Amino acid sequence: MTDEDDPTDEISDIEERIEALAEIAERCRKFILASRIAIAGGVALLLAAVLGLFGTGQLAALGSIALVLGGIVSLGTNLSTLRETEADIRDAEALRSDLIGGIGLRLVHDVPAKLM
Repeated sequence: MTDEDDPTDEISDIEERIEALAEIAERCRKFILASRIAIAGGVALLLAAVLGLFGTGQLAALGSIALVLGGIVSLGTNLSTLRETEADIRDAEALRSDLIGGIGLRLVHDVPAKLM
């Protein structure tokens, strides 16, 4: 097997890509959580504004609607990005598995230790 046939560099590159994609996925999960919190907070603020718990009901209602809409947009964007990233991770893992499977690995047997 020559250096050109050695897939270990390509496997290393794929593993680095998988790690980078995993970081992106984790960042998306954090944004999804923040988006859900924003939506819940916006709904709570809207409910409080409708019930008249704030003196400036119109301003609070407008702010809560903006918060809910912003949360929905952020949630949708990050969910789709997360799905795409997870698909890319699965594809990269499958490629890595194929490359590892194509390497002619040898089975190494345990050699009994010699006593001195």
